[in-house]
Amino acid sequence: MYKAVLWDFGGVITTSPFEAFSRFEKENNLPTDFIRGINSTNPDTNAWAQLESNDISTEEFDEKFAAEAHAKGHEVTGHQVLALLSGNVRPEMVEALRRIKTQYKVGCITNNVKNAGKGPGMASSNKKAESVAEVMGMFDFIIESSKAGIRKPNPKIYQMACDEINIEPKDAIFLDDLGINLKPAKALGMTTIKVLTAEQAIGELEGLLNIELR
Repeated sequence: MYKAVLWDFGGVITTSPFEAFSRFEKENNLPTDFIRGINSTNPDTNAWAQLESNDISTEEFDEKFAAEAHAKGHEVTGHQVLALLSGNVRPEMVEALRRIKTQYKVGCITNNVKNAGKGPGMASSNKKAESVAEVMGMFDFIIESSKAGIRKPNPKIYQMACDEINIEPKDAIFLDDLGINLKPAKALGMTTIKVLTAEQAIGELEGLLNIELR
């Protein structure tokens, strides 16, 4: 039934940056989900959207995000947010990816930013970068928003992925940790999995593909 499994990176292959956001907010006496609230306000035109589409530099993002945070009553710079983006690779998800790759095409569709770490996973250390690079090498293709000039949830980025390996959207499963990114993929015909935990996502993949992934 399926020909490919497409993966988000941050929050799927790695732990979610939202965990780091929450720690930062607690440590700095900020309201819960303050950073996510800024990034979801005017989601097509805010500083975060412009950075992931490579429309502004990290320096411009630093200033624009700070202004958005100030308008909501607190002081947070864009550079502080960028430092929180790199999660840890989830070994159980990498093992699932490795097993799936033996039978299906695998691709990565990731919203990321240039010059915010090492590689598509935005790793903050050389050790993390090596781990991320190893995982990235397993994909048949990678679409990065900062290079493509469009970002999820723009439907074009999902069609771009399908065109890359000459499949129809109905032939693909797509995993992401954000519902807003899954809706347009599902509308195109993809089967979608919202990643809440690695165990849950792997279980759903096993049910769809009927193969052992752990």
